[in-house]
Amino acid sequence: MKVVKLEAIPVRVGYKRVESSSLINRGGITDVIVKLTADNGLVGWGECTRAADTAGIESAVRNMAPLVIGRNPWDKEQIHRDLAVYAVWAFQPMTGNFAYAGIDTALWDLCGKEAGQPIYRMLGGALREEVDYYYYMEWGTPDEVAEQGRDGARKGYHAYYIKVGVDAAKEEGMLEALRDSAGPEALIRIDVNQAWTTPQAVTLLNRWHARFDLDFVEAPIPIDPVENMIGLRGRVSVPFCINEGLWREADAYRIIKSRCGDYLCYSQYWVGSLGRWHSLNQVSHLEGWQVLKHTHGELGLTAAAGHHVMLACPNAALGSQQTAQLMEDDILTERLPIADKPSWGRIDKPGLGVEVDEDKLMRFHEAYRQLGEFPTYSGKLTAALS
Repeated sequence: MKVVKLEAIPVRVGYKRVESSSLINRGGITDVIVKLTADNGLVGWGECTRAADTAGIESAVRNMAPLVIGRNPWDKEQIHRDLAVYAVWAFQPMTGNFAYAGIDTALWDLCGKEAGQPIYRMLGGALREEVDYYYYMEWGTPDEVAEQGRDGARKGYHAYYIKVGVDAAKEEGMLEALRDSAGPEALIRIDVNQAWTTPQAVTLLNRWHARFDLDFVEAPIPIDPVENMIGLRGRVSVPFCINEGLWREADAYRIIKSRCGDYLCYSQYWVGSLGRWHSLNQVSHLEGWQVLKHTHGELGLTAAAGHHVMLACPNAALGSQQTAQLMEDDILTERLPIADKPSWGRIDKPGLGVEVDEDKLMRFHEAYRQLGEFPTYSGKLTAALS
């Protein structure tokens, strides 16, 4: 089997609401979809992600095409190495990873379809029957937050995830409403996106953990230098989750060896491929970490790819991340299970095990052509909290 055609198709799909944090304020997902066609007629699908610029990711995928076309999909790690060395993507590692991860997923999809096996079986097999996902909280008044907490409890969610780091007084009110409504067993997690100073983190984490029994805090302070995070751990009793700082494979390994936290929240995009992510999960297991799938904002292809890895992950924790709950629509033929509930079981179909609706794909591609990407900001963040 050889790849004979590579297509890069940027799409724009809206959220039901604006996603807000101390870093972003955006109204939907703009990603590049990768379609690989093989000489045996099989088609593999993947989805790139982006940070600031969708056009840059599309350009990167097209730039990578000459080193992908004509290659055997089973040689995906060799292709990755060749792109880093001979196409010098090692000098633009994050753009390279964000782009190649979509190609890599499509290569895995092709291999799974040729073998007649779902991806998780090619990673060693499932270690669980299902993966648990979080309830993504929307900022609002205490009454609005309480209603979300009750909704999550009715649907059986274990983990609730809320962004903080903008207005501590309002965030404290939201946390109080969430704890009261979701119940004493709910796992409440906060993500600061590195917005606090160390003194702020010590004060707020000690107070909030005592009041709300936080399950963990993600990125309370800047990760670099990592010694500051290690020092903060000694001054508070809240478990730590690390996302920022897992930028590349070498960075992830450095963080894992540092033991600066308890949970890793990352994905194939940070380290460049599903295989490398899976390998790092094995290493982190030996170092005592728990793992959660990160979302950079995603459509169904990325959700499915990450789900396969988490099925095979030895140290998967409750409450992996998802944005299916937020999406107005998707590019798949069937609705994802986690759009409506916290769990997703094993996938029995080969490859990714999901199918792309190509009519929808082209409709959302036309939306991108007409309207462009969703910026990471869509107005003043403070307005969302006023």
